[in-house]
Amino acid sequence: MKTLAYIFKNNEEWIRKQLAYDPDYFHRMEEGQHPEFLWIACSDSRVLPNELAGLGAGQMFVHRNIANLVQYNDINLLSVMQYAVDVLKVKHVVVCGHYGCGGVQASMGNTDLGIIDIWIRQIRDLAEQFKEELAELKTEVERVNFLVEKNVLQQIKNLKELPVIKRAWHNKQELYLHAWVFDMATGRLVDLKQTEQEQPE
Repeated sequence: MKTLAYIFKNNEEWIRKQLAYDPDYFHRMEEGQHPEFLWIACSDSRVLPNELAGLGAGQMFVHRNIANLVQYNDINLLSVMQYAVDVLKVKHVVVCGHYGCGGVQASMGNTDLGIIDIWIRQIRDLAEQFKEELAELKTEVERVNFLVEKNVLQQIKNLKELPVIKRAWHNKQELYLHAWVFDMATGRLVDLKQTEQEQPE
Protein backbone atom coordinates (compact mmCIF):
# COMPACT_ATOMS: atom_id res chain seq x y z
CA MET A 1 0.00 0.00 0.00
CA LYS A 2 1.29 3.43 -0.94
CA THR A 3 0.41 5.00 2.42
CA LEU A 4 2.24 2.35 4.43
CA ALA A 5 5.31 2.53 2.17
CA TYR A 6 5.30 6.29 2.64
CA ILE A 7 5.39 5.86 6.42
CA PHE A 8 8.37 3.49 6.26
CA LYS A 9 10.15 5.91 3.95
CA ASN A 10 9.49 8.70 6.46
CA ASN A 11 10.86 6.49 9.21
CA GLU A 12 14.16 6.01 7.39
CA GLU A 13 14.42 9.76 6.82
CA TRP A 14 13.71 10.40 10.50
CA ILE A 15 16.47 7.96 11.52
CA ARG A 16 18.91 9.68 9.17
CA LYS A 17 18.11 13.11 10.61
CA GLN A 18 18.35 11.90 14.21
CA LEU A 19 21.76 10.31 13.65
CA ALA A 20 23.05 13.36 11.77
CA TYR A 21 22.04 15.61 14.67
CA ASP A 22 22.97 13.21 17.49
CA PRO A 23 24.90 9.98 16.71
CA ASP A 24 24.20 8.59 20.21
CA TYR A 25 20.45 9.25 20.15
CA PHE A 26 19.29 5.64 19.81
CA HIS A 27 21.89 4.34 22.27
CA ARG A 28 20.44 6.66 24.92
CA MET A 29 16.90 5.61 24.08
CA GLU A 30 17.62 1.93 24.68
CA GLU A 31 19.09 2.69 28.11
CA GLY A 32 15.62 3.42 29.54
CA GLN A 33 13.36 6.33 30.38
CA HIS A 34 13.34 8.80 33.26
CA PRO A 35 10.47 11.21 32.57
CA GLU A 36 9.36 13.78 35.12
CA PHE A 37 5.93 14.19 33.50
CA LEU A 38 2.90 12.00 33.01
CA TRP A 39 0.69 13.73 30.44
CA ILE A 40 -2.98 12.74 30.17
CA ALA A 41 -4.26 14.09 26.87
CA CYS A 42 -7.01 13.71 24.30
CA SER A 43 -6.57 11.28 21.41
CA ASP A 44 -7.17 14.11 18.91
CA SER A 45 -4.63 13.73 16.09
CA ARG A 46 -3.87 17.47 16.13
CA VAL A 47 -2.62 17.37 19.72
CA LEU A 48 1.07 16.39 19.94
CA PRO A 49 2.05 16.42 23.64
CA ASN A 50 5.85 16.21 23.30
CA GLU A 51 6.01 18.82 20.56
CA LEU A 52 3.69 21.40 22.10
CA ALA A 53 5.57 21.09 25.40
CA GLY A 54 8.97 21.28 23.72
CA LEU A 55 10.11 18.03 25.33
CA GLY A 56 12.15 15.30 23.70
CA ALA A 57 11.95 11.52 23.76
CA GLY A 58 12.17 10.06 27.25
CA GLN A 59 10.99 13.24 28.98
CA MET A 60 7.24 12.59 29.00
CA PHE A 61 5.13 9.51 29.72
CA VAL A 62 1.83 9.85 27.84
CA HIS A 63 -1.67 8.45 28.20
CA ARG A 64 -4.33 9.47 25.67
CA ASN A 65 -8.04 8.84 25.38
CA ILE A 66 -11.12 10.62 24.04
CA ALA A 67 -11.57 13.89 25.98
CA ASN A 68 -8.66 13.16 28.38
CA LEU A 69 -10.80 11.42 30.99
CA VAL A 70 -9.77 9.82 34.26
CA GLN A 71 -12.24 6.96 34.63
CA TYR A 72 -12.13 4.80 37.75
CA ASN A 73 -12.87 1.65 35.72
CA ASP A 74 -10.27 2.32 33.01
CA ILE A 75 -7.67 -0.38 33.65
CA ASN A 76 -5.41 1.07 30.96
CA LEU A 77 -5.25 4.48 32.65
CA LEU A 78 -4.93 2.96 36.12
CA SER A 79 -2.01 0.82 34.95
CA VAL A 80 -0.31 3.82 33.35
CA MET A 81 -0.82 5.82 36.55
CA GLN A 82 0.64 3.10 38.76
CA TYR A 83 3.68 2.61 36.54
CA ALA A 84 4.30 6.34 36.19
CA VAL A 85 3.95 7.12 39.90
CA ASP A 86 5.32 3.96 41.55
CA VAL A 87 8.04 2.92 39.08
CA LEU A 88 9.05 5.97 37.06
CA LYS A 89 8.48 8.33 40.02
CA VAL A 90 7.18 11.15 37.85
CA LYS A 91 6.90 14.45 39.69
CA HIS A 92 4.14 16.03 37.61
CA VAL A 93 0.85 14.62 36.35
CA VAL A 94 -0.73 16.93 33.78
CA VAL A 95 -4.30 16.64 32.58
CA CYS A 96 -4.28 18.65 29.36
CA GLY A 97 -7.51 19.16 27.47
CA HIS A 98 -7.84 21.23 24.31
CA TYR A 99 -10.30 23.86 23.18
CA GLY A 100 -12.71 22.65 20.52
CA CYS A 101 -12.57 19.06 21.84
CA GLY A 102 -14.87 16.83 19.79
CA GLY A 103 -15.57 14.55 22.74
CA VAL A 104 -16.71 17.46 24.87
CA GLN A 105 -18.77 18.88 22.01
CA ALA A 106 -20.43 15.49 21.46
CA SER A 107 -21.42 15.34 25.13
CA MET A 108 -23.50 18.50 24.68
CA GLY A 109 -25.70 17.04 21.95
CA ASN A 110 -28.50 14.48 21.83
CA THR A 111 -27.10 12.32 19.02
CA ASP A 112 -26.81 8.58 19.68
CA LEU A 113 -23.08 7.88 19.52
CA GLY A 114 -23.14 4.24 20.58
CA ILE A 115 -20.40 3.14 22.95
CA ILE A 116 -18.89 6.64 22.96
CA ASP A 117 -21.97 7.75 24.93
CA ILE A 118 -20.83 5.48 27.77
CA TRP A 119 -17.32 6.92 27.67
CA ILE A 120 -18.38 10.58 27.76
CA ARG A 121 -21.16 10.10 30.33
CA GLN A 122 -19.34 12.06 33.01
CA ILE A 123 -18.96 15.04 30.66
CA ARG A 124 -22.71 14.94 30.02
CA ASP A 125 -23.14 15.05 33.80
CA LEU A 126 -20.88 18.10 33.95
CA ALA A 127 -22.93 19.81 31.25
CA GLU A 128 -26.03 19.23 33.35
CA GLN A 129 -24.26 20.51 36.47
CA PHE A 130 -23.27 23.74 34.73
CA LYS A 131 -26.34 24.13 32.49
CA GLU A 132 -27.15 27.61 33.84
CA GLU A 133 -23.63 28.91 33.17
CA LEU A 134 -23.64 27.30 29.73
CA ALA A 135 -26.99 28.88 28.88
CA GLU A 136 -25.54 32.34 29.55
CA LEU A 137 -22.81 31.91 26.93
CA LYS A 138 -23.62 33.27 23.48
CA THR A 139 -21.85 30.89 21.11
CA GLU A 140 -21.31 27.16 20.71
CA VAL A 141 -17.54 27.73 20.76
CA GLU A 142 -17.77 29.48 24.13
CA ARG A 143 -19.95 26.72 25.56
CA VAL A 144 -17.62 23.94 24.36
CA ASN A 145 -14.51 25.70 25.65
CA PHE A 146 -16.16 26.43 29.00
CA LEU A 147 -16.99 22.75 29.37
CA VAL A 148 -13.48 21.76 28.21
CA GLU A 149 -12.07 23.67 31.20
CA LYS A 150 -14.61 22.24 33.64
CA ASN A 151 -13.85 18.76 32.34
CA VAL A 152 -10.10 19.15 32.96
CA LEU A 153 -10.76 20.41 36.49
CA GLN A 154 -13.04 17.42 37.12
CA GLN A 155 -10.31 15.02 36.00
CA ILE A 156 -7.96 16.54 38.58
CA LYS A 157 -10.60 15.80 41.23
CA ASN A 158 -10.82 12.24 39.91
CA LEU A 159 -7.04 11.84 40.08
CA LYS A 160 -7.00 12.92 43.71
CA GLU A 161 -9.27 9.99 44.56
CA LEU A 162 -7.04 7.33 43.01
CA PRO A 163 -5.31 5.07 45.56
CA VAL A 164 -1.96 5.43 43.77
CA ILE A 165 -2.07 9.22 44.22
CA LYS A 166 -3.24 9.05 47.82
CA ARG A 167 -0.51 6.52 48.62
CA ALA A 168 2.20 8.65 47.00
CA TRP A 169 1.15 11.71 48.99
CA HIS A 170 0.89 9.66 52.19
CA ASN A 171 4.47 8.52 51.62
CA LYS A 172 5.59 12.15 51.07
CA GLN A 173 6.47 11.46 47.43
CA GLU A 174 6.98 14.65 45.44
CA LEU A 175 4.01 14.68 43.11
CA TYR A 176 2.03 17.54 41.61
CA LEU A 177 -1.23 17.48 39.64
CA HIS A 178 -1.78 20.18 37.01
CA ALA A 179 -4.86 21.29 35.04
CA TRP A 180 -3.97 22.73 31.63
CA VAL A 181 -5.66 23.33 28.29
CA PHE A 182 -4.06 23.53 24.85
CA ASP A 183 -5.35 26.28 22.57
CA MET A 184 -4.89 25.04 19.00
CA ALA A 185 -5.75 28.47 17.60
CA THR A 186 -2.67 30.03 19.20
CA GLY A 187 -0.48 27.03 20.10
CA ARG A 188 -0.41 28.15 23.72
CA LEU A 189 -0.88 26.15 26.89
CA VAL A 190 -3.36 27.66 29.35
CA ASP A 191 -2.82 27.03 33.06
CA LEU A 192 -6.16 26.70 34.85
CA LYS A 193 -4.39 27.47 38.15
CA GLN A 194 -5.42 24.21 39.79
CA THR A 195 -2.21 22.58 40.99
CA GLU A 196 -2.56 19.92 43.67
CA GLN A 197 0.37 18.67 45.67
CA GLU A 198 -0.77 17.27 48.96
CA GLN A 199 -3.16 14.70 50.34
CA PRO A 200 -6.72 16.04 50.30
CA GLU A 201 -8.65 15.99 53.56
